[in-house]
Amino acid sequence: TVAARNNEEVMSMSPKILITSALPYANGPIHIGHLVEYVQTDIFVRFLKSSGRDVTYLCADDTHGTPIQINAAKQGLQPEQFIERFYLEHQQDFKDFDIQFDWYGSTNSAENKKFSELIYQRLKDAGEIDRRDVEQAYCEKDQRFLPDRFIRGTCPFCKTADQYGDVCEKCSKTYAPTDLIDPRCDLCGTTPVRKKSAHLFFRLSRHAEFLRSVLKDPQFIESSTAHQLNSFFEKGLNDWDISRDGPYFGFEIPGETNKYFYVWLDAPIGYISTTEKWAKETGKVADAWAFWGLNADSEIYHFIGKDIVYFHALFWPAVLKVAGLKQPNRLMVHGHLTVQGEKMSKTRGTSISARAYLDKMDPSYLRFFYAMNLGSGTEDLDFSPTEFCLRVNAELVNNIGNLANRALSLLAGPLKHQLALVKRGTDVGPGQDLVEKSLAQAKQISASMEKRDYRSAVKGIAEISQRANQFLQLRAPWSKIKSDPEGAREDLSDAAEIAYLLAGLLEPIVPRLSARLFEQLNAQPLTYSALTTAAYPLLDRARPIGDPSPLIARLDKEIAESLIAAPAGSTTAVPPDPVIKQHSEIEYAEFAKISLKVGRISAAERVPKADKLLKLTIDVGEELPRTIASGIAEFFSPEALVGRNVVVVANLKSRKIRGIESRGMLLAAGGEAGQPMSLVDPGSLPAGTEIS
Repeated sequence: TVAARNNEEVMSMSPKILITSALPYANGPIHIGHLVEYVQTDIFVRFLKSSGRDVTYLCADDTHGTPIQINAAKQGLQPEQFIERFYLEHQQDFKDFDIQFDWYGSTNSAENKKFSELIYQRLKDAGEIDRRDVEQAYCEKDQRFLPDRFIRGTCPFCKTADQYGDVCEKCSKTYAPTDLIDPRCDLCGTTPVRKKSAHLFFRLSRHAEFLRSVLKDPQFIESSTAHQLNSFFEKGLNDWDISRDGPYFGFEIPGETNKYFYVWLDAPIGYISTTEKWAKETGKVADAWAFWGLNADSEIYHFIGKDIVYFHALFWPAVLKVAGLKQPNRLMVHGHLTVQGEKMSKTRGTSISARAYLDKMDPSYLRFFYAMNLGSGTEDLDFSPTEFCLRVNAELVNNIGNLANRALSLLAGPLKHQLALVKRGTDVGPGQDLVEKSLAQAKQISASMEKRDYRSAVKGIAEISQRANQFLQLRAPWSKIKSDPEGAREDLSDAAEIAYLLAGLLEPIVPRLSARLFEQLNAQPLTYSALTTAAYPLLDRARPIGDPSPLIARLDKEIAESLIAAPAGSTTAVPPDPVIKQHSEIEYAEFAKISLKVGRISAAERVPKADKLLKLTIDVGEELPRTIASGIAEFFSPEALVGRNVVVVANLKSRKIRGIESRGMLLAAGGEAGQPMSLVDPGSLPAGTEIS
């Protein structure tokens, strides 16, 4: 009841929160690069809801534009038929990745047409729309103006053939379509001509001072991203061309002939129209103005990739200002996903669709991997099958999953499904201190989640699980089931308390695993809101548990690697994982002589006059730490290594390197031919743990 009351108080004091993800383009399937954003957003939404906040999460398909019209025609479909296919596919992919929208809409809707026309009229009435002649490439055979991406030719800089009309994929230099050598229409192959047409412009340049003030607000956007946007002011903001000539798939502009709203005008308006549709269908609020009205008691957060910051940080706020609507409170900007250190590419087989992943693996693996690598900044995230398997198996499977399985399988087997009855007075459960310390750390984890620093949150969760595994190892309840069954029951019950806590903390990240664990514990879901007043014991000790089973299987590296394969018919070789290096085979008996132990780096420093060497002090579970000289200075700074767990080859003979008595080596891979180096990560296992 205390938790419920606190929950009501939080909700009554907090404004309504609207959260959106960028609208996926209805021109192809969702891939795992897209999922960085949707998983990141879903985790945040689930956390806020678990904390008792009034949150609505909306998204929609972005459906208009020339590419959709042309690709539909190539398949013999009307654009409406074409986008319907991806509308259904996108929703199924999101659902199967446990991404839970409150509503999923489409920009090709009556609501979006209404709001696009309304906002355009407000811009026009305010004198912010200007008409100008624009010269463009025109295909006389297809009788249409051609966007840059529908013109191909030879790059004027590096002379690479078959490049788009705006940027060369080989040398990355940008240019105008008129700069291309031997340009041609990408649709029919004929040479385009230049032709003028009247276009409508939003006078963005008139709002420079307003936008500068918006970017100075650290609550609106991260300062480093704001700094990058300042370059647009230095060269002068350009007015924004918001019209396109027909034929075009989109909304016709009222009062104009054969003119359509450019997709980047009506796409962000899709946030408003989807709010309206959700309001109509659910009755939760009267209409979109409950969130988007100028004085609405609401907060609006947009999650977006760094490639579309310009539209959301400059164009969108200016449009909303002129239209008299509420500004977003914050842009949550994230980086991109690379695969094995490179941009995703269909020709290299590294553009992995969501469905290709789901056909092979549980989505919880990828959700957890993203969370353990995501901070609140815009740094890119890399996916390599080796790193993916090592880290997920170490933390999610071996650490967290193993704890739940060890505790619950014994309670459900030899101890017959009963949790321990807690003794009263001073004679409390042996793990009370463990649980109370973990509850204190849960507050820090909640603070990290609030800041979207999932990486720190996952690290804290893993530490709680690690301590509980050490507690079980020390208490060894399996050894006293027959001699002291009640003592064993108490030990296991306290470990089950931690499993319950972990299920609550992990629910935003891996909801299906948490649901499975709550069911195995036969307990109600534990929320972040309830954790604010939770105290030991967390579980009803008189209630029998359910039927436990292993929480999640180990991630199979071969299956993970099979995601990356050249498309059928392709002759392009798929690059090997950069952390794998092929060596000649050895007999297992020889390999088994190697002793691998978990080590924790407590100090690191550069070695004078030895550019590649670092002197490392490493705890490997012995009475005194070891000193190891390692040639990894060109790949890692000393400060980045302190506190990190590594794998140490522990039974090598001591040798002197530059005057340092070095005892052991670190297990690593890569680092040759310009490739990055990866240190093998054993997860949160205690220092000195043998790895087999």
